Amino acid sequence: MHGSSPADAPVVREPLHAPVAHLLRGGVVEGVHHGSVVVLGADGEVLFQLGDIEAAFYPRSALKPVQAVAMVRAGLPLDGELLSLAAASHSGEERHLAGARRILERAGLTEDDLRNVPDMPFGPAVRDAWVREGRPPSRLAQNCSGKHAAMLHTARLGGWSLDDYLDPAHPLQQAIAETVEDLTGQRIARVTVDGCGAPLFAVSLHGLARAAARITTAPPGTPEARVADAMREHAEMASGAGRDVAALMRAVPGLLAKDGFEGVEVAALPDGRAIAVKIADGAARARVPVAAAALARAGIDPALLTEFAGEPLLGGGAPVGRVRPVRALDPLPLPAGA
Repeated sequence: MHGSSPADAPVVREPLHAPVAHLLRGGVVEGVHHGSVVVLGADGEVLFQLGDIEAAFYPRSALKPVQAVAMVRAGLPLDGELLSLAAASHSGEERHLAGARRILERAGLTEDDLRNVPDMPFGPAVRDAWVREGRPPSRLAQNCSGKHAAMLHTARLGGWSLDDYLDPAHPLQQAIAETVEDLTGQRIARVTVDGCGAPLFAVSLHGLARAAARITTAPPGTPEARVADAMREHAEMASGAGRDVAALMRAVPGLLAKDGFEGVEVAALPDGRAIAVKIADGAARARVPVAAAALARAGIDPALLTEFAGEPLLGGGAPVGRVRPVRALDPLPLPAGA
């Protein structure tokens, strides 16, 4: 371990989620999104919480920056856009595929060595183009191929076996699990398999936010700082053109942000302020405005977050409402004279 001994694993239970956003149509609440939100201050203390921030849950791809840190700690020599791709849920653009090939080539490997699930590109426009061209699903196009290429590169450098690099008992996955516990500050509650085939570790929403803060506050040159710098400087390599998480990192100076399937988002600033969001029904239409509201609650200027306030709800082709975070997430008023 690189830090102090982790605390006990979070409790596995049905999460006690709370309403976090309302679907408003014509001034009437038409639907409610439940979930949980945590906001950490620069000192690591919880400034705000809503729902259940301590129950065990799966962060999905929001955990990828932590996995990338683990690989750099284990000797992965990547930086810049290729390290960003190692932490990516990419859209399957040609630059993403080319980057994954470059990572594999550096390890003397090919796409055939990947063990992630073949898929079509994640980006809708890219996927549509593939369908028109009659291109089949591939492991390289699947949105986690950068992470898997980096896992293979790390395993090759460590002298570890390659065919079973996704086995939770593999030295690579054991090193990743150790880093997850180190950065979240808690034991892993459960281990399962993510959509791409890699091991997935259950932690708490609080622990996920704490891990992001530890990554963004780490000294320059450390594995944590290298991952944060790579993702911030090459945000589209960690996501894709037009993706909300890349736009958020461009809009808020110094912000590191990562999304995950099933309505998960984590973000942190260099001073240690961090937020983490889980939308119970997995809806991205709630994830984006709730994450923006949490960042405003953390002290980010709301003017920087206006484009993330939520897409309009249409009626007859005209805006008639939107998804609005609950009032509890409204930014705190500025002190008098501020």
